[in-house]
Amino acid sequence: MTVLEDQKQLLEWQKTKDDVQGNQLVERYMPLVEYVTHRIGLQLPPSVDPGEIRSLGLEGLYDALTKYKPSFETKFETYATWRIKGAILDGLRKLDWLPRGLRDEVKKIDQAYLTLQQQHQREVTDDEVAAYLEMTVPQVKRVVRNSSLALVSSLHQEQFQEAEIDSQSSLHKAQVTIPEQEIVKQAVRDQLQEAIQQLPEKEKLVVSLAYQEELRFTEIAEILSVSVSRVSQIHSKAMSRLRLAVYDVLEY
Repeated sequence: MTVLEDQKQLLEWQKTKDDVQGNQLVERYMPLVEYVTHRIGLQLPPSVDPGEIRSLGLEGLYDALTKYKPSFETKFETYATWRIKGAILDGLRKLDWLPRGLRDEVKKIDQAYLTLQQQHQREVTDDEVAAYLEMTVPQVKRVVRNSSLALVSSLHQEQFQEAEIDSQSSLHKAQVTIPEQEIVKQAVRDQLQEAIQQLPEKEKLVVSLAYQEELRFTEIAEILSVSVSRVSQIHSKAMSRLRLAVYDVLEY
């Protein structure tokens, strides 16, 4: 089917909302959902349900199918990818708005990792951090895992907002925003950008390859000529530094 035929079917469906046509369109563009969810899912902790992320992606695809117009100065695939990714990131942020108590726990644990690493001049284990904080290892892992979503979604959002969308002005949605929320969001973005720039070169490179180039740890390991476990260690250290920077901003 040609691009014009695709567009014609999409416009017909927008008028009729025919179930058969709708299913055909979803099936045709489902690979976009799979691609975006796979790329974002690579950076999420195991506690995140892949089915839930996929469901968010489908919501984004449906939103794109409903709102796309021929007047947009971009292909439908580009517009749909923008909507799918945006829906997933919005969903992640809603899932992971941390209460103040958990945020404090995250900061305490991340600071402990950095302190012990500086003391011993090596990578430290979860057991050592747990002993240092008089916590159990499962408690340490739970807090860090549950805190990861906000930072991951922020990193992806930074990369995503920098991508060129030719029809960005056409895609703009009027919405009522709360000034205080916008100020906090901008402060987090600014702090995150500054913190990334201050990372040690190897950590900055891993973050760039993981979130801008969207490479897997196995691919990054090949580029750096190190093991996958070493990439994971570098990534974890970078995440600790970035979380500390971001949660400092959120202390209000």
